[in-house]
Amino acid sequence: MAFESKIKTIEWVDTYSRMVDQTVIPYEYKFVNITDGQEMFDAIRNMIVRGAPAIGIAGAHGVVLFAQALAKESLSRDEFVSKLIEKAEYMKTSRPTAVNLMWACQKQIDVIKASKSDINGIVEELKQNAIKLENEDIEINKKIGDYGAEVVPKGATILTHCNAGALATVGYGTALGVVRSAFAKDNTVQVFADETRPRQQGARITTFELAMDGIPVTLITDGMCSYFMSKGMIDMVVVGADRIAANGDTANKIGTYTVAIAAKYHNVPFYIAAPLSTIDTSIATGAEIPIEERSHEEVTHINGDWICSDKVKVINPGFDVTPHELIAGIITEKGILRPDYNKSIAEAFQK
Repeated sequence: MAFESKIKTIEWVDTYSRMVDQTVIPYEYKFVNITDGQEMFDAIRNMIVRGAPAIGIAGAHGVVLFAQALAKESLSRDEFVSKLIEKAEYMKTSRPTAVNLMWACQKQIDVIKASKSDINGIVEELKQNAIKLENEDIEINKKIGDYGAEVVPKGATILTHCNAGALATVGYGTALGVVRSAFAKDNTVQVFADETRPRQQGARITTFELAMDGIPVTLITDGMCSYFMSKGMIDMVVVGADRIAANGDTANKIGTYTVAIAAKYHNVPFYIAAPLSTIDTSIATGAEIPIEERSHEEVTHINGDWICSDKVKVINPGFDVTPHELIAGIITEKGILRPDYNKSIAEAFQK
């Protein structure tokens, strides 16, 4: 049974992309219109849109925006195709870790290469494919939610880290999709949300969207998870993913690895919830996943104000990699994958 969220994060409207500006949540809940490709590149880079699945759809929309602009130039069809593929490849570089971005942009490149249409026809085909990917994302997330709900105990308290909810996807969520589907069957299910330093996506975004949908949520700091696990107050962990290697090693928001270690020690099952498009079978292990180094100001400042000495050194990786040995299962739209992940992942792509 699907729970209908009130949130639609990103949507193609006529000739532009409309999205929730996630940089201003929880102070404002507002939409912005992205009208050209470079603007979309910047929106992804600056995290106006965030969350691997939502970034992927944004990338697909961005390719359409680039196509619309190039269609207005005096280009031959061959020149148009060549330049547009360059722009699509450029869009892939807006953020390096989330593989859904590369996947969705490549889907658009495949449309460009396969098209037999004129320039205007290519633009229309890209638009329709972007809308198709957008609609599929919600259906995929609902399937993930329903499979995940099967392993949620009655009355469970679910810990999550960062935001893998409706606001990280088109409108339902991966980790929080599991929560929504479980809550639809059992309204005693509740969530503990890590604040998720340094950008506080858990505090700002996860608590915001769960409160909006009426799902009970308790905010804790990143360092508290082991305390609550030791007290028997956490029944399971479900988080999202930005890239999963062929062996199941998973990159997710920095701090996820710490949660997984604590969960293993306390015998709390730790699950990843992600679509198959997040699995990168071209890499064997998590050691090959590029880790984005983000602005030092994310660590040194809060709301524009310094919180430390301006002489301090800072390292700010945006993600860490949780080894597959710590993961009880990977919840996908094709079911819950279990160890041996090399085998179960390969089988999922053959279904």
